[in-house]
Amino acid sequence: MRGMAKGAAALAVICLIGSAADAKSLKWARSGDALTLDPHAQNESPTHNLMHLFYEPLVLREIDGTLEPALALSWQVTGDPNVWEFKLRQGVVFHNGNTFDADDVVFSLNRAQQPQSNMKAALSSVDTVSKTDAYTVHIKTKGPNPLLPAYLTNLFIMDKEWAEANNSTTVQDFKEKIDNFAVRNINGTGAYVLVSREQDVKTIAKLNPKYWGKGQFPLGVTEITYLTIKSDATRVAALLSGEVDFVQDVPVQDIARLEKTPGLKVTSGPENRSIFFGMDVKSPELKSSDIKGRNPFADKRVRQAMNMSIDREGIKRAVMRGQSVPAGMLAPPFANGYSKELDAVPKVDIAAARKLLADAGYPRGFSVTLHCPNDRYVSDEGICQATAAMMARIGIKVDLLAQSKTKHFALVEKEPPETDFYLLGWGVPTFDSHFVFAFLYHSRTGKMGTYNATRYANADLDKMIEGLSNEVDTAKRNGTIAEIWNIAQDEMIYLPVHNQVVTYAMKKEWDFPVSPANFVYMKQHAPK
Repeated sequence: MRGMAKGAAALAVICLIGSAADAKSLKWARSGDALTLDPHAQNESPTHNLMHLFYEPLVLREIDGTLEPALALSWQVTGDPNVWEFKLRQGVVFHNGNTFDADDVVFSLNRAQQPQSNMKAALSSVDTVSKTDAYTVHIKTKGPNPLLPAYLTNLFIMDKEWAEANNSTTVQDFKEKIDNFAVRNINGTGAYVLVSREQDVKTIAKLNPKYWGKGQFPLGVTEITYLTIKSDATRVAALLSGEVDFVQDVPVQDIARLEKTPGLKVTSGPENRSIFFGMDVKSPELKSSDIKGRNPFADKRVRQAMNMSIDREGIKRAVMRGQSVPAGMLAPPFANGYSKELDAVPKVDIAAARKLLADAGYPRGFSVTLHCPNDRYVSDEGICQATAAMMARIGIKVDLLAQSKTKHFALVEKEPPETDFYLLGWGVPTFDSHFVFAFLYHSRTGKMGTYNATRYANADLDKMIEGLSNEVDTAKRNGTIAEIWNIAQDEMIYLPVHNQVVTYAMKKEWDFPVSPANFVYMKQHAPK
């Protein structure tokens, strides 16, 4: 059970940082915008980060990894091990003045389970969500789920009445480009209200005068101008000139210069995120390849050859300027289930890779298109360019197509996916490997496998993944996680590159430390 005592103590500490009397406006720049304002449409970190200004979940993941009360004051398993009880915060109102209560929680969590929701896999263990009184909600799971609260940290609560009045009870279908009112409008309980928004340009937010957290949080930012500045050089120039106060996505090539600039502060830290390549391992033929009638990626020897052709240390040195941790698995050290042994970085061996390709029937290699975002991860396009050159050394001719994350993610999320070979990054907000398995390794059926664009499907593995949700024996559960990782590593449907390191830069009056989630909760900050 989590109660108010620890949450109140944490908030008291936060309040020492500053107060509303110190408040001022902030101009905040990022390389890419939130994909949508519909809180259940996309499971994407920058989208969640912006949403935390306006909406709130039941439970919040703090920078140190602990779970703290947000719209739920406490949570515990009831006498029925399949039922979690959440006691809700009273006296909270939405931005339009509507009262927050259990009806909004039931509505929101059910909405997030709709087929087009990109958050549905986070609630895959949920059977029913029900109201027991105005400020108590029961969530029944399909078997005991000790990790349920950890899955709720980015499940935002909407105003049921507002959604119904504005024809937004249905989640935006992002991949089919079907909009609703909630895509561009917001009515949450968060510390900030939406003033205006120009997609991919600028979002302006002001402090919520009705916010329940007054006196509990610093609330030291009165107005936020959130700017999308895709160009690395332009983003850094804006900070150097004083046009912006905070850059969350600092390009690696500018870190040293910014560290030496008077009046600026730079913070760096590891993100709870793996960067990797995915491949279509199932289709009879790749759409973008010059090999017809066969799929080279379906042969594990080809995947092995590609894996040993990627010089991860070279990428760290030349592309990331030292700002990465080369990896051999898709779980960063923050996640339960991480294995140092499985994370061993493959040795680069071009001769052995060429032989594997020849043995698989591709002595002259083949061509394929690599889809890559150019505004989502640190040096994402640079990683793809370097990898394309590395693949050429073993005879794989890569045609690189780099584009905005909006277009890139649509290719990955489509059913069937519209990419043969792609770069992706994955964070683990639950700090548990199940989050990786549920979205990336489970077959794309029903609620799970949302980001599994490899077409990989293994019924036995699916059952093991699903079973993790209701296994309460920690030793047994961890044993199953280790077994799943061994299978996943052997199948090699993904090629890990590295765990991401992120860097922030800001004017010295601000202090934004890097968190594993790469989130900044603005309500917790004030200028010095």
